[in-house]
Order: sequence, then structure tokens, then C-alpha cells
Amino acid sequence: MHFRRACLVLSLVLAAAVATAKPRARELGIPFDGTPGPLNAITDVAGVEVGHVTLISGEGKLDVGRGPVRTGVTAILPRGKDPHAAPVFAGVFALNGNGEMTGTAWIEESGFLEGPVLLTNTHSVGVVHDAVIAWSVRALGEKSPESLWSLPVVAETWDGVLNDIDGFHVRPEHVFTALDTARGGFVPEGNVGGGTGMVCYEFKGGIGTASRKLSAELGGYTLGVLVQANHGVRRQLTIAGVPVGREIGGGIRRFAGLDPNDPAAASIGETGSILIVIATDAPLLPHQLKRLTRRASLGLARTGAVSGNGSGDLFLAFSTANASAADTQGGPAKIEALSNEAMNPLFESTVEAVEESIVNALVAADTMTGRDNRTIEALPIPRLQEILAKYGRLVPVAAK
Repeated sequence: MHFRRACLVLSLVLAAAVATAKPRARELGIPFDGTPGPLNAITDVAGVEVGHVTLISGEGKLDVGRGPVRTGVTAILPRGKDPHAAPVFAGVFALNGNGEMTGTAWIEESGFLEGPVLLTNTHSVGVVHDAVIAWSVRALGEKSPESLWSLPVVAETWDGVLNDIDGFHVRPEHVFTALDTARGGFVPEGNVGGGTGMVCYEFKGGIGTASRKLSAELGGYTLGVLVQANHGVRRQLTIAGVPVGREIGGGIRRFAGLDPNDPAAASIGETGSILIVIATDAPLLPHQLKRLTRRASLGLARTGAVSGNGSGDLFLAFSTANASAADTQGGPAKIEALSNEAMNPLFESTVEAVEESIVNALVAADTMTGRDNRTIEALPIPRLQEILAKYGRLVPVAAK
């Protein structure tokens, strides 16, 4: 146990160090619309905290139960770790439903998200779900037997290309650590947390984040996004309007066992998934937050995805405003809400931040070798910059 914890702490430190050292998409000269918040992360929304646990061990041939392990868990806490924190208004949307996000029936019914959001791999949803409840019981202490009622939100994408996904390597203590170490500020991206073993447009994918800050004239609100990107085929990848995937070439033809020149390879559809979590401090009602989640589809489409039949594209949005909305002690709740006519800047911010989050995930990720010595290459940054320059879309960094 002590060795496992030591490895866990080391993986967290290394993941943060790698993410800190690499330039993000804007710093590479990739152009994006909109004005980001100070951190260009979901944590620009005050009170939101993010924690990761990254599990990497073993190499070579798959030995179910022993590895190789390339997985993890990511926690997003809308109001931090206070077990008595008020619920937040929320909305959910499934662009394509070949995936799982637990707890959404109650969000649809009540309009509230109660507690954190956890992201992990497909076969770890159950253990993560149970662990979130156990973490809440521990946090509430003696009050938990009478006061705790929990339908946690746990969402997944499949990391079985690189990870021993049937080995069930995510354990309750990993979930506890992700929740306990969650914090505001800098958010590591790429091969971290739930995104550790994920593949995006057949390059190494994972966690990405971005934010937008509206001007004072538009309310001064902040909107942040975090994605777990595990979707798309190479030929679809579009960055800044440029067909980057087609320019680089390769991809699904190799994984499908087809000759690169076989025309049949072009007909193979998308089978991956993406999770998108949107946070804002704008005072929005549940139906308005659902409207935001639908706009996430447009940001996803800007990067080339079509949400194929086999994809699980599940989106959630929440608002940290209206902290007293769930108060049942004082009669009718007093709620503030934007008019629908005032939502256009938030729609635009959602599209922009989702697009940038996905590209940030690609840029942050490193080449990874996992089960059966499969290697997923990182997006080649010099080649990306060369392609963008060819199309007149590379922005001189000093001029940004």
C-alpha cells in the first residue's frame, strides 16, 4: 500500500510538471476567438476546483489485472470541498448516447447538480460512483446517516486501446485523492486523470480546458470548460479551420488493419467519445444551461468531429450563481436569471472554449505506449505549425 501511494504521488507530481513545461495552444500561435480568463481554465469560474489522479505502470503484453495501466480519475467540484455546499443549477445533453453519465435523470428532473462530477474510464464507473458516496459520508461524519442522499455524477470514456481496462485499476483511494487534492488555479492537461489513456483524432488525447471572460458591458461573466477528449478519426481533425488531420495523414487505416491507400478506409466512422463539462458564474436556469450544453456540439464540430454512431458525447453545464436556490427553509427561493435574449455571448463563449479545450488537450498530451506495446503518437507540434503557416493561420506569438 505504501509503495502504491508513493507511485500515485509521483505520478501526480510528474503530470503537473509535464503540463506546466509545455506551451499551450495559444502560445504556439494557434488563433482562437474570444477573450480567455486569467488561467484560461475552468477554474477561472470562482469556487470551481479540479483534482486528478494519474495511474501509469507496467509495459508490454496485456496481462489482465496486472497491466499495463494507463488510466485515472478527474474530479470537478463546483463549489469546492465543503460537504454542506449548496447544489448548483445544471443541465445535461447527449449529442450521441453510446456512453454513460450517471445521475443525469435527477438533474433533468430537479434542475440541480448535487456534489462533484467525476470523469474516468468506462469500466471504472461503478467503483468511482461508490467511492464518491463514501467520500461524502466521510466528509459529513456523524450527520451522514440521516442527511446524506446521493446520486453522484460519474462519466466515462473508453481507454482500452492503451489501458488494461478490464483490470479495474481505479480504486476508491484514488477517487478520494482526486477529490481531496482538488483545487482552484492551474489545471494540468493531457495525459492526466481520467484522460490518461485517451486518444483524440488518433493522436494522444486526454484532458483539456479553457475559459472565456465577457466584457463588463455584457455582464462580466466567466465561462469555463473542461473536456476528456477520446474521439474522432485522423482525417477529421480541423484546427483553426485548417484540415490538419488530412495534411498529416495516416491514422485509422493502421488501426483497422487496412492499407493506407485503400479507399475503403475513408468510410470508417468515428467510434470514440468526449465528455464536456461547462461551468459559469452567469445566473442561468436549468433550461438555459441545457441550451449551453447543446452549443458545446458546435465547438466540438469546429475541430472536425461528427459524433458517429459509436461515440458517447455527453455534456453537462452548471452555474455557480443562485447559491440559495435550493433553500427550503424560507419559503419561495429568490432566483436571479438572465433573459434568454442575453445569452448569445454565453453561447459564443461556449463554442469558443470547447474548441480551444480540445486543442489544448491535443497539444498538452505526450506520446504514450501502453498495452501490447501499442503507441499513440502525440500531435506533432512543428508539423502542426507548418501546416497552419501554409494556410496563413499561424499567428506570430508576439502579436497575440
